[in-house]
Amino acid sequence: MTRPSRLDPAGLVDEALVRAVHRAGAACGGIYLLDEQEQVLSLAVMCGAPKEVTEPWWRVPVARRGPPSTAVREDRLVWVGSQEDMARLSPPSAATLPHRMAVATTPIRGAYRCWGALNLVWAARRSPRLGRRERAQVLSGARDVARVLDAAVHPPNLPDTPRVVPVHPGAARPGQAALAAADLVERLPAGALALDREGHVTFVDNAAAGLLGRTPEQLLGTLLWETVPWLGDASCKETYRVAWLGGAPAALGVVRPPDRSLSLRLYPDASGISILITPGRAAEQHPQPHDAHTPDPASVVSAAAAGRIHQLMHLAASLTETISVQDVVDLIAELIMPTFGADSMVVSTAEAGRLKAIGHRGYDSEVIERLEGLPVDADLTPVGRALATGSPSFFADRSELARSHPESPLSDKHAWAFLPLIASGRPVGCCVLAYSHSHVFTADERATLIPLASLIAQALDRALLYDAKHTLNHALQQRLLPRALPTVNGLNVAARYLPASFGMDIGGDFYDLIRLTDTTVAAVIGDVQGHDVTAAALMGQVRTAIHSHATAGASPDKVLTRTNRDLADLDPGRFITCLYAHLDLARQQVTVASAGHPPPLLHHSDHHVQVVDVDPGPPLGIGIEVPQPLTVLPLPTGAILTLYTDGLVEVPGADIGRTTDDLAQHLERSSDLPLHHLIDSLVQHACPTGQRTDDIALLLLQPTT
Repeated sequence: MTRPSRLDPAGLVDEALVRAVHRAGAACGGIYLLDEQEQVLSLAVMCGAPKEVTEPWWRVPVARRGPPSTAVREDRLVWVGSQEDMARLSPPSAATLPHRMAVATTPIRGAYRCWGALNLVWAARRSPRLGRRERAQVLSGARDVARVLDAAVHPPNLPDTPRVVPVHPGAARPGQAALAAADLVERLPAGALALDREGHVTFVDNAAAGLLGRTPEQLLGTLLWETVPWLGDASCKETYRVAWLGGAPAALGVVRPPDRSLSLRLYPDASGISILITPGRAAEQHPQPHDAHTPDPASVVSAAAAGRIHQLMHLAASLTETISVQDVVDLIAELIMPTFGADSMVVSTAEAGRLKAIGHRGYDSEVIERLEGLPVDADLTPVGRALATGSPSFFADRSELARSHPESPLSDKHAWAFLPLIASGRPVGCCVLAYSHSHVFTADERATLIPLASLIAQALDRALLYDAKHTLNHALQQRLLPRALPTVNGLNVAARYLPASFGMDIGGDFYDLIRLTDTTVAAVIGDVQGHDVTAAALMGQVRTAIHSHATAGASPDKVLTRTNRDLADLDPGRFITCLYAHLDLARQQVTVASAGHPPPLLHHSDHHVQVVDVDPGPPLGIGIEVPQPLTVLPLPTGAILTLYTDGLVEVPGADIGRTTDDLAQHLERSSDLPLHHLIDSLVQHACPTGQRTDDIALLLLQPTT
C-alpha cells in the first residue's frame, strides 16, 4: 500500500495508476485532473519517473494542443507513436518534446463528469503502433481510475506539484550491491552511482560521493538534484529528460562550484539510470572507442547551450498558444517563474505616462496598489528605465537596486530582473521577476531571459490586440442579442447563447421572443453562416426583419418568406437557417415554420420527448423563394418546447441524428428541474468539457397555468 495523501487518503488512485502502468507495459504514467472551471489540466500523481522530468508539463490548458488536452477536449484516446505523430497533432508540442518516445492519453470519464486524463509513456524502442490489446489495457486503466474518483467522498485536491508514487508499491528500495560487486566498483577510476525510476540514489561509491562533494550517507535514498542542487539546473534536467523519456544514453559536462569540471555519462534502462562520473572534461581528456551504447562525445553539444535552447523552444512554443493577456500572465507564472526560481512577478504596461499592472503573482495587493500609477520616469524606477531604454536590468540584492534607483519604492523582495517587453521596436510593457532572497543572475540566465523577453513581448502585443477586439466583439454581440426577453403571462422562458470556444467570441446564432397579443407569442431561433463580425451584423439584420414582419401580423410561413426576400435585396453572400414558432397559449398549440433549421424537441406532460417531424423549407439567403411548409402541434400546459442551433448537437465524427436523440433522452431524464437549471443541464450534457466547436443558441418555452 502506498503512503496516504490529501489527494488520495486511501492510496486507491495510486494503486490504480500503478496497475495501469504495469498492465500496459509503460515506462511511466501520470494522472491529469481538471480544475473546477475545466480549463486547466494539472498533473496530480505520477510514477516511473521523477517529477522534475515532467516539470514543463505540470499544467496544461485544455484549449492548448497536445495529448492530454486533445484527449479531454475531443473525448477520445490519443496515441502518439513517433515524433511525426506529435508534429501532426501539435507542432508546438513536438518542439517542446524532442524525445523519442510513445505516448497514450485517454480521458478519465466518470459516471457524471470527466475527471481528467490518464497519460502513459513508453520508451522509443517499442512499436510505433498501438495494438488492439494495448488500447484495451489503456482504456481499462482509465476506467479503474475513474471508478476510484467517482467513489471518493470528497473531490481530490490539486497539488502544486505532482506527487510521485513508487512504480513497485510495497517493495523495499534496492540496497547496496553485494560486497564483491561493491569492491569491484570501488577499484575503478570513475565514480559510479545509480538512480531508481523515481530518481532516488540507490547506490553510490566513495569516488562518486567525493567528486560530488558529499558523503555516501548524504546521498543514499535522496533525490540527486535536491541533495546536490547544482545538478538540478535547467541544462542538467534536460539531460535527465533525454535519458528518462528517450531511453538513450546521454552525456553531460558540469562545473562543481566554484570551478571543478566533471563529466557525467547516463545509461538508462527499465529499472533506472546508472551514472559514471569522471573529473575534468573526460570526453576531451580520455577519449574512448565509441559504440552503440556510449554517447559520442563529438556529437554532444554543450549541456548549458542545449538546455538554454530547449528552454527557449519550450517557452516559445507555449507562448505561441496564448490568446489573451491573462493567458500570457498565467504562462509566465506557471512556466517562467519556476524555471528561473523566481518567487514573484509583475507585468506592467504604460498608459498616459503612468505604470499599470496587468498581472502579478506573489505580491500583496497593497504593494501592487502602491506601485500602480507611478510615473514612467527612467530616473525613478527601474521599470521606467527599462521602458525608456529598452535595456534589461538585473539586481542581485537590495543594495544594488538602492544604489541605482535610490528614490524607487522598495517591496519586501531582495533580487529582481527587469525585462523590457519590446515588440516591433516599441515598448509594450515590462516583466519583473522578483526573489525573496539575494540571487546572482548567471550568464546563462541572462542569455536566456533577454531573448525570452522578446518572445513575451510579441505574445503580449498580440494578446492586448486580441483583448481589445474581444471587448469590442462582446459588446457588439450583446447589443445584437436581446438584453432581456419579454415577460409573457402563462409562459416560462429560459435562453442561452454561448460562442465557440475558439475564435472571436462572436457569431451568427440568435434567438428572440416577440410578444404579439396577450395570448400569442413568437419564438425565433436562427444560425447565420460564419463566426465573425460579418455574421453578427447579418444576424442583427435578420432578427430585425423577422421582428418587423412578425409584429405586422404575418403568419409564420410569410414571416420567413418576406425575410428571405429582404435578404435577396441585401445580397448577403451567406445562408441562414431559421425556425419560427407561433405559440397560441389560449388554444394550447404551436405553429412551426422551418428554413433548413434543426427540428425542435417537444417534451410532453407524460415525460415523453419527441423530436418534432418538421417539413423544412430551404435556408434563407440562397436566392430560392418557395412556400414555407407549416407544422401545427399541441402545446398543453407543462409541455416544454426546445429550440436550438446545430452547435448543441453537432459533434465531429458523430451522426447528428444520434446526438439529437441523445439530447432528447437527457431532456426526458432531467425535465423535473426548474427551467433555468434544465437549460444549463442540457448545455453541460452536450459540452461536458466546456469546449465548443460552434456557437450555441438555446431557447426553452413552457406554458403554465
